[in-house]
Amino acid sequence: MTAPALHHVVCPGPAAAAPAATPEAAGGHRMAYWQWGDSGHPHVLVCVHGLSRQGRDFDALARALAPHMRVVCPDVVGRGCSDWLADSAGYQIPVYAADMLALLAQLHAQAPIASLDWVGTSMGGLIGMVVAGQPGLPLPAPLRRLVLNDVGPAVQWQALQRIGTYLGKSGSFASLEAAADAMWAVSTGFGPHTREQWLELSRHMVRPAVPGQTGGELLLHYDPRIAEPFDALTEEAAARGETALWQMYDQIRAETLLLRGAESDLLARETAQCMTERGPRARLVELPGVGHAPTLVREDQIRIVQEFLLGADPAPRR
Repeated sequence: MTAPALHHVVCPGPAAAAPAATPEAAGGHRMAYWQWGDSGHPHVLVCVHGLSRQGRDFDALARALAPHMRVVCPDVVGRGCSDWLADSAGYQIPVYAADMLALLAQLHAQAPIASLDWVGTSMGGLIGMVVAGQPGLPLPAPLRRLVLNDVGPAVQWQALQRIGTYLGKSGSFASLEAAADAMWAVSTGFGPHTREQWLELSRHMVRPAVPGQTGGELLLHYDPRIAEPFDALTEEAAARGETALWQMYDQIRAETLLLRGAESDLLARETAQCMTERGPRARLVELPGVGHAPTLVREDQIRIVQEFLLGADPAPRR
């Protein structure tokens, strides 16, 4: 399968910025998702991207896993092909987690889910911890395996400050190549990529400045107002969030793989080590020459995730 199918799910909660495209979305918003593989497969993998990214980041990983399961890659609201919210205060983890529950309910109604896995990069990993770490949530199946890609309950404040220097400052670009160069200037922590790999990752990050226009200026494909709640975050509030996330992490029962870029400024090595000793006792794999965050497009990174998700289930814990 070379390309995914685009679908939408209507999510309750904060309203979209524009009038709802369909009557049933009134008062809420639509979230786009990209589906790979057999739409009726009972084994579902949800892949959730980072803060300013979108679901097509997982194309390479999805192609590798689609023969084995249904792979679903949402565009978190405000990104990609999803609605933008009328009130930027809705760009918060609790709203994103609620949207994922709506997505899982729709997927389960379309074809029952018997086995459920999750891959989350950075923000997508935080959403995964919220979903996996609250036993009372109405999941269609218990989360079986969880991949946290360069994120944990404790996030380094300096890294958040670094991200804040470019988040929401999109500008316009004369070409895909120019946009890719601008994004690479703030993304070198992703680690080594070929020019072709980076252009492919960049392709779905831009949209025409004028809808329907081709050959004109390009803009980044996310609502720049996602930066507003991020900019309002204080170090004290981040510390309170860390306490809550550790409590959720300790309740996770899914087998967990933690990927860490060996040069990451967001996930400290001490935090990663602590995550191997409490809660689900994550298996830690460090990736040399990579910072925040591994893109999961290189064959060696894909292989690590693939072997974890497709390996035999471990014996039950005593």
